[in-house]
Amino acid sequence: MTQMAQEEIVSNTKTVMQGLEALRVEHVTLMNNLAEGSKTDPDKMEIVKKNMENIELGLSEAQVIVMLFAHLQNIEAEKQKLRTQVKRLCQENVWLRDELAITQQKLQTSEQSVAQLEEEKKHLEFMASVKKYDEIQENEDNLEKSRTDPVVELFPEDEAEERNNMSPTPPNQFANHANAGYEIPARLRTLHNLVIQYASQGRYEVAVPLCKQALEDLEKTSGHDHPDVATMLNILALVYRDQNKYKEAANLLNDALTIREKTLGENHPAVAATLNNLAVLYGKRGKYKDAEPLCKRALEIRENVLGKSHPDVAKQLNNLALLCQNQAKYEEVEMYYKRALEIYEMKLGGDDPNVAKTLNNLASCYLKQGKYKEAEMLYKEVLTRAHEREFGAINGENKPIWQVAEEREENKLKNRENTPYGEYGGWHKAAKVDSPTVTTTLKNLGALYRRQGKYEAADTLEDCALRSKKEALDLVKQSKVLGVADDNKRLKSGNSKDDNDDHNKRVHK
Repeated sequence: MTQMAQEEIVSNTKTVMQGLEALRVEHVTLMNNLAEGSKTDPDKMEIVKKNMENIELGLSEAQVIVMLFAHLQNIEAEKQKLRTQVKRLCQENVWLRDELAITQQKLQTSEQSVAQLEEEKKHLEFMASVKKYDEIQENEDNLEKSRTDPVVELFPEDEAEERNNMSPTPPNQFANHANAGYEIPARLRTLHNLVIQYASQGRYEVAVPLCKQALEDLEKTSGHDHPDVATMLNILALVYRDQNKYKEAANLLNDALTIREKTLGENHPAVAATLNNLAVLYGKRGKYKDAEPLCKRALEIRENVLGKSHPDVAKQLNNLALLCQNQAKYEEVEMYYKRALEIYEMKLGGDDPNVAKTLNNLASCYLKQGKYKEAEMLYKEVLTRAHEREFGAINGENKPIWQVAEEREENKLKNRENTPYGEYGGWHKAAKVDSPTVTTTLKNLGALYRRQGKYEAADTLEDCALRSKKEALDLVKQSKVLGVADDNKRLKSGNSKDDNDDHNKRVHK
């Protein structure tokens, strides 16, 4: 029903109401006349009353219709008003959404700016923290020569002891291993020295972020495929290796190897150094078959670049021999050790510590094959050479410790107490002065004597080794305390390159 039809109904209803109102008035008059008459007709009165009721009912219904129409009009007006409000709210919602999107975009831009400023602030704080070391390094820029490419030792002489007592790499060894075959650029030298210092102290929570920050800066300025990036990757890999994070270290060394091969060439000494470090890592994880070809390739590069009689070639031969020994390739092991011995004795002389170390390694190879006599001869040769260096030529009164031990073994059943071995040359002092290799040789020969049932001789050597080890540990503790004191003094008064070198030597020793 349309709006016009509703109005017509209301208009007709009002007309009907007027007619009904007139009829009601007439019926009231009629009822009054009937009531006043002398003779009242009950039927007529009843009819008039019924008509009056119908008229009243009609009027009531007409009034309801009029009131309903008015109510519907009010509802329609409210409906139109609500529609207008909804439309306005929708428009405001769209406007607010647009404002919110613009505000969010501005907020994101601001957060990015804040993050960038924070990074710049951290970088500036870091550069300020290392700035005090720059003056020390500026004097070295024109004096520093290309570093040699030393070889990382694969395992120490006493492998079990080293694996049970993991300690950080000493500063000068760490530096040599990390930078082998590649000169540290001037822009990295300060950071490099800081990383080495922290790593050698076992402060990896400082060394690792420094390396990562340097890598990020280098990759931004020079790109990922740059030799400086490979150098920092090598340093970070050795830090991870000291933390026993071998998987992370291997990934970094492989990345460094790819960069150095690409930028320096496949036959560069730095490539050989990275190959060797990777082989060492695989060896420490027991992956000897994977490590061997890497070690052989490093050996080939060194022979081509340095010559077949270079001491670093001998060190590489030692590493290769150890890998082969763990695979029971004893013929190759003997060949590599003997060749390394020839190089050391020819280039460095028979008193070089590497000769004793290689002799000791060769003796351990003989032991694994059951060649006890050959191993015993080599152990005695190491101890004899150490004795002669410390106490001079051997004679009836100046005897090496192994000979003293055997004499004590022979005299153990006689009715007299054995003379303390300390009276026969003070051998614990010789072991302390010489090197850890001598201490290891004492223990190895003592174990061999014990295997042969020579318990008195074994006790003599093992007691000597124990004393020398204890005194060596005391010296290391003292040197660390002195080193910390010297560091604090240098930080207050300023230090020189010679001071740093002396401190590194002291800690390494």
